[in-house]
Amino acid sequence: MGDSGIERDSLVLAAQTGDPAAIGRLLALCQADARRYARKHCQVSDVDDAVQESLLAISRKVKGLKATAAFSSWLFTVIKRECRKLERAMFRHDALGEDMEEQLLAKKSDHDLRIDLAAALESLPAHYLEVVLLRDFEELAIAEIAERLGEQAGAVKSRLHRARELVREYMLGPDASKH
Repeated sequence: MGDSGIERDSLVLAAQTGDPAAIGRLLALCQADARRYARKHCQVSDVDDAVQESLLAISRKVKGLKATAAFSSWLFTVIKRECRKLERAMFRHDALGEDMEEQLLAKKSDHDLRIDLAAALESLPAHYLEVVLLRDFEELAIAEIAERLGEQAGAVKSRLHRARELVREYMLGPDASKH
């Protein structure tokens, strides 16, 4: 554990008092461990979301941690829980079934589908739209997009997955969750 373990323990103690600077430093210090652990327990496309949600939960709940030594195991437990939650959400999506999605979209004319797709793309935040355009319209590989954006391939894949989910939700509309 060495010096970094001692540093983390002191940051945990300071974070437990609600010190925002200590919480920020603690989250920065444990981010690499969180990401490494999430890669083992999450789908590749969910790693970034799991890490982000886990670190947010940690920042909100660190005051309630009873023992400083328990921080690492608590961090890993929170990450594993987030990975499972994201995985369950993915399977809930699958429960709708591609047949139902196709039926919902088949009701629309090609013209209406084009208009809806254009509106769905316009509704995306810029960082999501960028990866969709690079992948689906410029037909760049994930590695090429990552290089162009100066980001990790995993982050690009995650962003692309989320962007496509948002487009899908937009295209299917509010009725999709009722089926």
